[in-house]
Amino acid sequence: MNAKSKRVSARRGEGEKLVRDTGLARRLQGAIEGEVLFGAFDRGRYATDASIYQVQPIGVVVPRTVADVAATLEIAREQGVPVLPRGGGTSQNGQTVGEALVVDVSRHLNAIAEFDVEARRVAVEPGIVLDKLNTFLRKNGLFFPVEPSTASRCTIGGMAGNNSCGARSLRYGKMVDNVLSIDAILPDGEAMRFGPVPGNPDAAAGSPGFLDLVRRVRAVAGREAAEVEARFPKVQRRVGGYNLDSVVPGDGLGGNNMAHLLVGSEGTLAFTTRVELEVQPVPTHRVLGVCHFPTFRSAMVATKHLVELGPVAVELVDRNIIELGRAIPQFNATLGRFVRGEPDSLLLVEFAGAERDSLVRELKRLDQAMADLGFPDAVVEVVDPVQQRSIWEVREAGLNIMMSMKGDGKPVSFIEDCAVPLEHLADYTDGLNEVFARHGTTGTWYAHASVGCLHVRPILNLKEADGARRMRAIAEEAFALVRAYKGSHSGEHGDGISRSEFHESMFGTRLVRAFEEIKDTFDPKGMMNPGKIVRAPRMDDRTLFRYGPDYAPQPLEPALDWSDWGGWSRAVEMCNNNGTCRKSNPGVMCPSFRATQDEKHVTRGRANSLRLALTGQLGPDALVSDEMYETMDLCVSCKGCKRECPTGVDMARMKIEFLHHYRKRHGLRPMDRLVAFLPRYAAKAARLGGVAGLRDRVPALARLSERMLGFSARRSLPAWRRDWFRADETGRNPGGPEVVLLADTFDTYFEPENLRAARAVLEAGGYRVRTARAGGESRPLCCGRTFLASGLVEEARTEARRTVAALAPFVARGVPVIGLEPSCLLTLRDEFKALLPGEDTDALAGQALLLEEFLAREDAAGRLKLPLKPLAAKRALVHGHCHQKAFGAMGAVEKALRLVPGLEVEVIDSGCCGMAGAFGFDAKHYDVSMKMAELSLLPAVRAADAETLIVADGTSCRHQIHDGARRSAIHVARVLEQALGQEARA
Repeated sequence: MNAKSKRVSARRGEGEKLVRDTGLARRLQGAIEGEVLFGAFDRGRYATDASIYQVQPIGVVVPRTVADVAATLEIAREQGVPVLPRGGGTSQNGQTVGEALVVDVSRHLNAIAEFDVEARRVAVEPGIVLDKLNTFLRKNGLFFPVEPSTASRCTIGGMAGNNSCGARSLRYGKMVDNVLSIDAILPDGEAMRFGPVPGNPDAAAGSPGFLDLVRRVRAVAGREAAEVEARFPKVQRRVGGYNLDSVVPGDGLGGNNMAHLLVGSEGTLAFTTRVELEVQPVPTHRVLGVCHFPTFRSAMVATKHLVELGPVAVELVDRNIIELGRAIPQFNATLGRFVRGEPDSLLLVEFAGAERDSLVRELKRLDQAMADLGFPDAVVEVVDPVQQRSIWEVREAGLNIMMSMKGDGKPVSFIEDCAVPLEHLADYTDGLNEVFARHGTTGTWYAHASVGCLHVRPILNLKEADGARRMRAIAEEAFALVRAYKGSHSGEHGDGISRSEFHESMFGTRLVRAFEEIKDTFDPKGMMNPGKIVRAPRMDDRTLFRYGPDYAPQPLEPALDWSDWGGWSRAVEMCNNNGTCRKSNPGVMCPSFRATQDEKHVTRGRANSLRLALTGQLGPDALVSDEMYETMDLCVSCKGCKRECPTGVDMARMKIEFLHHYRKRHGLRPMDRLVAFLPRYAAKAARLGGVAGLRDRVPALARLSERMLGFSARRSLPAWRRDWFRADETGRNPGGPEVVLLADTFDTYFEPENLRAARAVLEAGGYRVRTARAGGESRPLCCGRTFLASGLVEEARTEARRTVAALAPFVARGVPVIGLEPSCLLTLRDEFKALLPGEDTDALAGQALLLEEFLAREDAAGRLKLPLKPLAAKRALVHGHCHQKAFGAMGAVEKALRLVPGLEVEVIDSGCCGMAGAFGFDAKHYDVSMKMAELSLLPAVRAADAETLIVADGTSCRHQIHDGARRSAIHVARVLEQALGQEARA
């Protein structure tokens, strides 16, 4: 360990000793309503943000009220502990990590405080997520126009702290241009409202302390006015340092808005408790032109000409994003629709306004401008709002798409958002590429071409000392290039650790001393987020890195195949903390976080905990500890992250791996054993179905089952059926193309009518239906899902071998394998590859289809001839199983249902139902299970009229709908069977 590492370790040791000796956690717990988190796992989850850095905080506070914030600041001040305000933790330069008491406002301090629709003003608490705010505002035809790509999870407080921008800053400006006032608590405990102040402070409202602060700040700004004029870059995207330019007299009367000094201050001056914003009317129409370029430089040269057309945004998408995006399921289809050929770069040019026809004419002007630049027929015009949204989703995910690169070399953020004047953009990017080449790497590019702020990340391996050395050298040369072109080294993402030390070369010594004076005026004891903006550490100090000098995975023999990632630890490291899993808008990911709003129960939090445990940073045996079990417990294995996480973090598979190791140490609970081995005793239990059913009819037995086994007494259990589906049941169609019906355990023994309906539908379509068996056994084939859910990987592997062997003859003949239960059938396409990697498993995965996928495929090929008739019900309300969504199968569900003449199909915009196999049956999970369901699913079902069909393909989803809404949901197979009519089913 080097001397620097020893100093850092000693400092951290002193911090932990301070906590023990002063009883900081105990004092906080006695003073606030919110949570006080000082455990190693909790601190580890808050040690990182979306940057390359990792610093263990002293502790974490999650306040419930502003009074909690004030009390926390008071106790911290008394005990000499620094404080770090935090929102969504999506900062890319290390702003929200530090050896301090982290105060997370995102969970509770997220309300809308005031709203004046006429004045177009809204006041909010700092923890509100931007998308949530805009959802509220759009009901009144308004929106907050500063929209960074992290809008689904970034908080307004964090945006103010960073002085965030966004794709449309060309028209709407930065955060500082849209903030009207800020309420904040100073480090000394005084609460102040920062807003417009007239030239004469004596005429201003405010406490003596506030007016004194105004005078002192103005004195610094006035003294340095000439230096500010000379040294502050003249580009829109300048967000480095403190906004001294906002305090320099400029309105003729010498007034200023003091809130603008807090914007961009990264929590180093005061603790924001309320932000008042100016909001704008939502544009009536938008149109988008996707401009194709053969080279990166040609796109850069064209930008200044396209900006002259008056667009709202001009955004870059480079070849890396296009190529990587094509490998990501949710983006591939969109890229296929709007990318022609193999362009090197795209510019997305958006126009917005009140008249659609005039905007369409703007697209024609754009097309002509491109032709004049030498690129005829190079614009794809997108007028449809849905298609525009899908294209912007690709652009907004640009950073995370690039981070999906596998291996230790990653695009690294440290010169990410330098901004230069447009006339220098092409030369600047050429120069930067030359810098990269000198240091043996390349860069990835995307983002805000319209304002000369291109997000560029050189690809480096920061696990190695040479990676840090090259990062330092590139930073110094890149920032020199930015200064030469009179640009800003921080154009959007703030300063944090990676940029703050370079302020002296950017702004000069005199202004840096002025920044320090501003800091000391607000925070004389240096307790607010120290080390940011002023008096910063070196950006290449590896002891502050996520992958520090001693970083190394501990030896571990995994149960699953992780070779696609290079090992389990590298799969975990695919999480770059971008926070997409914290998104507030509907979707699958992450159901438990949407229900709890707790960092512990989000994909990012779990991945961080796993990474720290696998590398020994949480102590010995952390991986199999009870704390890790609690971290993973609410993961419902929805697989939403597999599809929705731009870097492809597969937490469902990671939970299986974790449980395998945990169970080897701790064994199974009775409920886990009953659920896991259900496929092997199901036939016997079905014969005793009447006895088993007593549990739901006798309340005392339900309570007993909860006390002894863990099954919630508030939950009904699936009913065993004496008329279960038998593999030897004969069909009526001996001819036609052959298909195999995978009779899963759940449908076989609990809902056999689904399998019989599927067989009837397939036969009516002209197919010969076979049901495979394992070596003549009567027990159905099993995907092993129940074993996997309990961590019994070897038992699941046994079932996988049995299933692969039984289906092999059909697969060899090219016979489709059709399943009904999404969680079962899709296991053949997913986990089987991790259990039994090889050609046989790959071949089976290629032929395994859900019923609706098969029907949609056959219909598209013109081979499906189903004699369907209209139903009495004219509307079907559909809830998609999480795995259907994760594997992109929901389109097939809609297509299959629309085969029914006259049937209106509506998909509920819902996440996980909350049942998630056996998860919702567990007494300790019941409340959170129902909270997940109440987010969107159950209210939508209750609102449906009695004539509407409720459709859900997942057996657990149907059970949740029955228990939570008292409605019966049916499988797609049964809807289609009903539409066959009596004659077809006879």
